[in-house]
Amino acid sequence: MRIRESDIPKTAFVTRYGHHEFTVVSFGLTNAPAYFMNMMNMIFMKELDQCVVVFIDDILIFSKTREEHEQHLRIVLEKLREKQLYGKFSKCDFWLEKVAFLGHVLTAEGVSVDPKKVEAVSNWKTPRNATEIRSFLGLAGYYRRFMENFSKIAKPMTGLLKNNTPYEWDDKCEGSFQLLKEKLTTAPDFVVYCDASRQGLGCVLMQDNKVVSYTSRQLRAHEENYPTHDLELAAVVHALKIWRHYLMGNKCKIYTDHKSLKYIFTQTELNMRQRRWLELINDYELEIHYHPGKANVVADALSRKSYCNLLTGEELSA
Repeated sequence: MRIRESDIPKTAFVTRYGHHEFTVVSFGLTNAPAYFMNMMNMIFMKELDQCVVVFIDDILIFSKTREEHEQHLRIVLEKLREKQLYGKFSKCDFWLEKVAFLGHVLTAEGVSVDPKKVEAVSNWKTPRNATEIRSFLGLAGYYRRFMENFSKIAKPMTGLLKNNTPYEWDDKCEGSFQLLKEKLTTAPDFVVYCDASRQGLGCVLMQDNKVVSYTSRQLRAHEENYPTHDLELAAVVHALKIWRHYLMGNKCKIYTDHKSLKYIFTQTELNMRQRRWLELINDYELEIHYHPGKANVVADALSRKSYCNLLTGEELSA
């Protein structure tokens, strides 16, 4: 990142080899990463989250087809050249079907934890002091979005990090340590129960037979005219949008009490709304199963709460 010409003299320093000035931002400046990140976001504003993800000087370009990818590559490289920003060729990789990015592995199937990180966690030895606890929790905390109740599970270990607390590794700490390792290295499939009524939509997200979150909302004015099939499909789409951060890149099973939704992927005659929703659903790795209404009691009850707009698990438990 270049320094404004009028500000270059302000960076002057003297060594025994002579007088020098910086023409680009030097290493170690506190605000440099933030300014550089802001600059990159401004450059790729139109492409962010459409075909580009940027983290400081790491640029990830993603596309659905080879033709799209060629076009996206051209756009990114032309913008970099226009702004006089250049990548080192030896550090660039092109046309990858699998890429490690910020501790995650990205493929056409979805997002997963980097196996190298999983292996490191599996082989992690019991911490012997507060420094080693911080090191483990630093790695585990990076993936806390994949784990339910991370803070609660880690509490016995974080308690040892308090000032003037003697280091006593007991059974609770060992249990906490092993449970975090287990949760980091294994992940049961998510299960979503959906239901719709003329009052609203209701969904429950579960994993390993435990509730992760609830959500429900009233029908919007235009949705009140939907046929039953579209209303039930709207509940599925609502769940996918609300819990995108949980479900994207993970296998999940969706249960609905509307039997015909099982065949949505093979139907040939779809209206524009259904086609749009099906395109969204295809971004997820999911299976739709029939679940009788009498057994789908929680989602059914949420869909009939006539006074609610949008409830999440946190609000329901408050």
